[in-house]
Amino acid sequence: MVPPTVAVLDYGSGNLRSVVRAVERAGASVTLTSDRAAAQDADGLLVPGVGAFAACMAGLRAVKGHEVIGRRLAGGRPVLGICVGMQILFSRGVEHGVESEGCDEWPGVVERLRAPVVPHMGWNTVEAPEGTSLFAGVEGERFYFVHSYGVREWTLETNNRTRAPLVTWAEHGGDRFVAAVENGPLTATQFHPEKSGDAGAALLRNWVLSL
Repeated sequence: MVPPTVAVLDYGSGNLRSVVRAVERAGASVTLTSDRAAAQDADGLLVPGVGAFAACMAGLRAVKGHEVIGRRLAGGRPVLGICVGMQILFSRGVEHGVESEGCDEWPGVVERLRAPVVPHMGWNTVEAPEGTSLFAGVEGERFYFVHSYGVREWTLETNNRTRAPLVTWAEHGGDRFVAAVENGPLTATQFHPEKSGDAGAALLRNWVLSL
């Protein structure tokens, strides 16, 4: 059986090598690339992200990554965003009083968490919804988070994808935020599955098997 192909988008952000290794272990043939054609043609596209929202969006636009994401989704082709790679899928981000436009695939604002201790760093459980395929078999496990910002309100109930989005939540310091979204071909996690041990490995396998 030929393994599915995954392009990890290299736009100057993210712990790229660990992501590549983790997705390879999940059973995919992986290419690290900033080439639009390669990112467009792979069975799955993974968008990593570490750092500031505005800087990640600038890097993404520099390689036309926002266009690749849009075209893939228009054709129903899978995309997975991780950490800031998830955040930039929303309408906008606000950091230090500066507002930046995101990819606008989902409505929502990425803002600073309202918790006593920020950043949220370490292992945490999530509240996965019924019907999840991404978390199949690991619904009760812990995942590794490193972030100070997140989406604290979800407003989209339906859109033009296959079914209503499945939203997974987590809580830090009494503040709830979106931990993951499954929305047809578009999937994203606020946590780092590549740093989340066996649970993260299982989650990545679930995604690769869906390609």
